[in-house]
Amino acid sequence: MIAQVSLGSSPLKQPLDNIHAYSILPRMIGHVDADCFYVSAERVRHRHLLGLPVGVLGNHGACIIAKSYEMKASGVGTGVPIWEAAKICPEGIYVKRDFRWYEVLSRKMLDVVKRHSPRVEFYSVDESFFQARSWTAKDASGLQRELIREVGVPVSVGIAPTKTLAKLISDSVKPFGYGVALTESARRELLEGLPVTEITGIAKRSAVKLASHGITTCDQLAAADRAFVRWLLTKRGEDLWWELNGTSVLPINVARPVHKFVSRGGSIGRASSDRQRVAAYVVRNVERLVEALDHYKLVCDQLTLSLLFRDAPERGQRVSLLGSTSGVEPLRQAALWLLPQVWQPPRAAVHYMHVIAGRLWPRWQSQPSLFDQPALRDPQQDTRTAALETVTQQVNASVGRFALRSGMTTPLADVHADPANEYDICDIYGKSCF
Repeated sequence: MIAQVSLGSSPLKQPLDNIHAYSILPRMIGHVDADCFYVSAERVRHRHLLGLPVGVLGNHGACIIAKSYEMKASGVGTGVPIWEAAKICPEGIYVKRDFRWYEVLSRKMLDVVKRHSPRVEFYSVDESFFQARSWTAKDASGLQRELIREVGVPVSVGIAPTKTLAKLISDSVKPFGYGVALTESARRELLEGLPVTEITGIAKRSAVKLASHGITTCDQLAAADRAFVRWLLTKRGEDLWWELNGTSVLPINVARPVHKFVSRGGSIGRASSDRQRVAAYVVRNVERLVEALDHYKLVCDQLTLSLLFRDAPERGQRVSLLGSTSGVEPLRQAALWLLPQVWQPPRAAVHYMHVIAGRLWPRWQSQPSLFDQPALRDPQQDTRTAALETVTQQVNASVGRFALRSGMTTPLADVHADPANEYDICDIYGKSCF
């Protein structure tokens, strides 16, 4: 566990370019991360699951998306199919995920953290960053106990001068641990020998770039030349360099950052080359995308369809729309127009898909099409389409999501019949990372 000690002098040898030096006492940043959140959430309402090997399954019930420490110890990993997991851990208990319930507990956790801090970032469904005021190890432990008492979910807590360091601490002390790092020696202890892939923002491609220059650990990255890191990993990499060296450059976002894209999609379950079923999924994901655009009051000028195949390379194509829109009909037409072009070869089995809205605008700033003039369209048809979409939204809001949906989604009767498919993690709004 990382000890809490007094702040030392700055480890940075290069000019700080108007950024406050580490030797000046910074506002500390905390990171709260729930332990095995989906499993912990299931244990809150099903207490008999405590201490047992538990696996949470995805919407189609085919793969493990989360597992308890007991199941992890038996050798079951994330993404393992249920039929393989059952062989590895026959005594395991497997349950379908329920994001509506997880959101309830997630927001309760957020409320508790907000009582302790003036600035809190809803980072993900099971994580939050917060501005810590004079926090000690005792304070971190107290927050853990309060969350257990009021929410029932165990968490790990990290406190440090930067978001990146705080998250590295909470990850390193799991499960149900806490750590506070205020000094140069504590920072070095944390980073020494830790793989760079433990840093949020350093994915496989960046790790390969760093490894080609002999940088494989966090301490090596922190000790590297700042200008070189920026050249290799762009400004994002330089930001992480500053953070690792104790200078906070990544802010706590109390509101979700502005979207660059909005996407809906995911697994379609068993890979399929059935054209009707794949087209039905495209339409379903367009309907989900329109929900998100309506929620954020956005329109888009561009639509991308991306397909991942079981037996062929991933393909995607983009189309520019005739004017800004968030309407179901124009986006559905655009996605279905893209489908045969992206689906090459046409007999390849589709496994995942994403429908992505790009070039986003606030609805009140939308740019009409040059061709979108009353003389060139049927006002009566436009009125009927708008009225139909309004009624659909009103019925679904009062009766249930997808109660009214496109007839093209009829081949997905099995999907609509399964309540697990009604609500996904992307339907939990306000998170800054997704």
